Amino acid sequence: MWKLLAGFAVFAALAIFILMKSGGDIDMSGEKHDVAAPHTEAAASAVEAPASAASR
Repeated sequence: MWKLLAGFAVFAALAIFILMKSGGDIDMSGEKHDVAAPHTEAAASAVEAPASAASR
């Protein structure tokens, strides 16, 4: 049983090492609640156009 746990720990450490060395954006700090979506004028006008057409 201890071999199974040791194998899992080695595999997990190897996987994290490879992911961090591959240049991926790995963030181990948990959930982020300050997510800000990029706001552009093109996206805002695209949403407003059908709404204004429907109200006529």
